[in-house]
Amino acid sequence: MKFCPNCGAPVTVKVPTGDHLPRHVCDACGTVHYSNPKMVIGCIPEWEGRVLLCRRAIEPRSGLWTLPAGFMENGETVAQAALRETFEEANARVELAEMFTVLSVPYVNQVHIFYRARLLDLDFGPGTESLEVALFREEEVPWREIAFRTVSLTLEHFYADREQGAFQIHAGDIHPKR
Repeated sequence: MKFCPNCGAPVTVKVPTGDHLPRHVCDACGTVHYSNPKMVIGCIPEWEGRVLLCRRAIEPRSGLWTLPAGFMENGETVAQAALRETFEEANARVELAEMFTVLSVPYVNQVHIFYRARLLDLDFGPGTESLEVALFREEEVPWREIAFRTVSLTLEHFYADREQGAFQIHAGDIHPKR
């Protein structure tokens, strides 16, 4: 950031009074501009033991499979974001259950949240950001073609919890591969 979106004056990077991190601060109007993590929200749409996955049509990781998810918009709730993203990516309508995973990905300044969900019908298809969408049984999941580690981990927790007969919320951190 070079200029203040509020008044147009140049900004400088400095630690504001009472803070401990460097921020973009407007020297003219005094506005502190925070840069915070992006929220990626989605769900695990399920139908009769199968999970709906989307093959990505966009970068990053185009051509690989993911759960329907995307960036939360201003003015919407986490649940609204999950419903919207599922419809945008898979043209699928779902009923959300409980929040299932909350995964911090600090090296890309993101937090990924996935809900469990039940597909309301089989009327789904690829949205503009998907090449195709399909239902998979656990043994059919294309594990080597999953786009993101947050999705792989979410699916691993989902299948482990399902096998144990009880779902719980899972939280964790994803760090860069070494």
